[in-house]
Amino acid sequence: MRLREATTAEIKATALKHMASSGTAAISLRAIARDMGMTAGAIYSYFDTRDNLVSVLIADVYNALAGTLEAARDSRPHDDPAAQILAYGQAYRGWAVANPEEFRLVYGDPVPDYQPPEGGVAAEAEHRACAVLTGIVAAAWPKAQHLHIGSDHTWSDFDPGFAGLIRESFPDLPPAAVALSLRVWGRMHGLVSLEVYGHLRPQVSEPAKLYRAEMLDLSKSLGHVLVDEAH
Repeated sequence: MRLREATTAEIKATALKHMASSGTAAISLRAIARDMGMTAGAIYSYFDTRDNLVSVLIADVYNALAGTLEAARDSRPHDDPAAQILAYGQAYRGWAVANPEEFRLVYGDPVPDYQPPEGGVAAEAEHRACAVLTGIVAAAWPKAQHLHIGSDHTWSDFDPGFAGLIRESFPDLPPAAVALSLRVWGRMHGLVSLEVYGHLRPQVSEPAKLYRAEMLDLSKSLGHVLVDEAH
């Protein structure tokens, strides 16, 4: 059993190494087997298809990210969503910068010809990561809602599957709050993505400083004014 677990971990690590050097198109069971000195038949006893391996990799990445974000959230008082969102955002950026291959796997170009299964471990892990931010926004909503009175969002604006998951996890959250959660994520993700893909490098010498300023401004949309603890 330990040998199988170790081999499985090596297969996944090798897949990420191939992806780091040649992109997502490089994920190939035969290439991984060749690199590890295994036969093609042997590796298929661990992952019967490449898509199965990709799904497991995606689930691993989302679960690792979710664990990082949950720890960041829980490091701040539960009744201080502005502090939580700053901790969350910094943890998100820190994880992405430290793990660019994993970031690209879940947020970059799709793996060529990959057909994600309906539901399954990858979808569950993605929802876990998404729920951390939604939970912070839900906690902030009583103070934030007056800033979004003119919002005309309805549940029909969202994918039915996504809306169903949100309504199950946060039954009291209105569509306007869900839209706010996505906008918050978009602002955080935008700068992080530019940094990971090297687009900030020609213009910015301190991306962490720029990102922190954005996070402090972003906290205002949650109905809180966050003092910059760094100064």
